[in-house]
Amino acid sequence: MTDKALEISSPVGLVAGGGAMPFAVADSLVARGVHPVLFPLRGACDPARVERFRHHWISVGQYGRAISLFRAENCRDLVFIGTLVRPALSEIRLDWGTLRIIPRVLKAFRGGDDHLLSGIGGILERDGFRMVGIKDVAPDLLMPEGCLTRAMPDENASADIARGREVLRALSPYDIGQAVVVIDGHVVGVEDIEGTDGLLARVARLRAEGRIRAKAGRGALVKAPKSGQDLRFDLPTMGPRTVEGAAAAQLAGIAIAAGNTIVAEPQAVIERADASGIFVTGLPA
Repeated sequence: MTDKALEISSPVGLVAGGGAMPFAVADSLVARGVHPVLFPLRGACDPARVERFRHHWISVGQYGRAISLFRAENCRDLVFIGTLVRPALSEIRLDWGTLRIIPRVLKAFRGGDDHLLSGIGGILERDGFRMVGIKDVAPDLLMPEGCLTRAMPDENASADIARGREVLRALSPYDIGQAVVVIDGHVVGVEDIEGTDGLLARVARLRAEGRIRAKAGRGALVKAPKSGQDLRFDLPTMGPRTVEGAAAAQLAGIAIAAGNTIVAEPQAVIERADASGIFVTGLPA
């Protein structure tokens, strides 16, 4: 636990999207004696799993309702966590609180996901809340440095990892994605709106079609935050499905930024990677 994590005020409000991560963060907070309050997003968060925690459902666009609930629950510190399909402006259910800040909301929408989340976070901070990240509230969920698996990157894989990091740094200003697949020095796929699962499925399909001729067990998935990204928002995430996707794409392994990537179900990640013979390693900053 970091010193900064000790400064987190209880209760912590979790604005929860889809996937397992909102609940992993909530469990991490409970284990440290910090009380979580979930604000699950309708249509994204799993209703069955929400019931274990104190919660209030909100919809995207209900800014006025959300800040009233945050204040009623005394949640000064807020976390955005979980997956969410970026809504079109026409799909947002506006309330009076949102209409009050609509020019700032429109400005936040004019950019990539990192720009959007940072923009919404900035709006909340102007209203007296503090946006915090996983590094602050649940550092135990972050990828450590070094290899977690029996398999380790060889010389070829290490070269592919280095190329992948260069590509991600070059793409950072465009706010495109946080992952790339490199095989024998060739960039064969970059993460886009499909996410990492879609990227890996695409690589597997290209192999099946014979458009990737490299031998099975070559290449790496490389994941890292964008350069200059606000690390409170949208950190790269991996879990057992990522391992399954990398195995199906016949890669040698996965390399992710240590300290800045969330690992869901780490024991399952290690077990599935070892069973598939692929490596999972945490890259130093």
